[in-house]
Amino acid sequence: MSEIRTKVQFVDIDDDMAGQRIDNFLRNQLKNIPKSVVYRIVRKGEVRVNKKRVKAEYKLQPGDLVRIPPVTVQEKQQEAPVSTKLNKVAALESHIIHEDDHLLILNKPSGLAVHGGSGLKFGAIEALRALRPQARFLELVHRIDRDTSGILLVAKKRSALRHLQAQFREKTVQKYYFALVMGQWKPSCRVVNAPLLKNEVNSIVRVNPNGKASETRFKILEAFEQATLLQASPITGRTHQIRVHTQYTGHPIAWDDRYGDRRFDAYTAKVGIDRLFLHAANIIFQHPASEEQIQVHAPLDQKLQTALDKLRTLT
Repeated sequence: MSEIRTKVQFVDIDDDMAGQRIDNFLRNQLKNIPKSVVYRIVRKGEVRVNKKRVKAEYKLQPGDLVRIPPVTVQEKQQEAPVSTKLNKVAALESHIIHEDDHLLILNKPSGLAVHGGSGLKFGAIEALRALRPQARFLELVHRIDRDTSGILLVAKKRSALRHLQAQFREKTVQKYYFALVMGQWKPSCRVVNAPLLKNEVNSIVRVNPNGKASETRFKILEAFEQATLLQASPITGRTHQIRVHTQYTGHPIAWDDRYGDRRFDAYTAKVGIDRLFLHAANIIFQHPASEEQIQVHAPLDQKLQTALDKLRTLT
């Protein structure tokens, strides 16, 4: 089996790169290199900062000069870059709804994972890196489920990533989803407080008194004969939170393969729905550079919009 040897690199650390541990920095720089190799070259002193050896926990400072040594790896470990000629990758360009020097906002299509892995060659972040090869830094701020469509924030600077993730931790980001659920939602049901527990074996989430506190706020947007279009705002950020909370109330989301109802799926199929009707539609946050309040709306795709139009004719 053939081997590939990378070239020596010298990287000047600017303010945006500063503050991160050298091991995390190297893992980002050497994306196709096994983690064990990264720690070995640090431990052996092959990585130098300002011509000196450092430990893995060393935090980079502005002005540091990092020497990344040549690394030999098996050719099979080098993955081919994602091609921008692939239709799914090229099509993402039209799904970018905001971009500046600090962040990019994608209206993610349903069925596209946020990152590759588990048999997936690429996800949204790998595709965006292929579309923006000049970007030195491009990282996910948060995640949404593969089958959920809508707003996905991507940081273009490490400082922006830290700023935005802090807002998510402090729960100052406001997120609003559109969900089409089964039956007539009661106007009095505005908040669902139900603790959620995730099964680590199959990743199924259930309401359980031993679970983590979880809160979702709901608002009726439109009522149909056998369905309701809701606005859902998760206050906490648990796995599958909106999907499980709607199921818990007896109103599962259309085409939810884990928590749904096949009878409702059959009904909504008549108007053309064939995917999870959960869409991250709106977000309000503070811009990481200007600190101005930003409000972004991601429109529904044409298939879901057409389905809603057809549902109106059935009422």
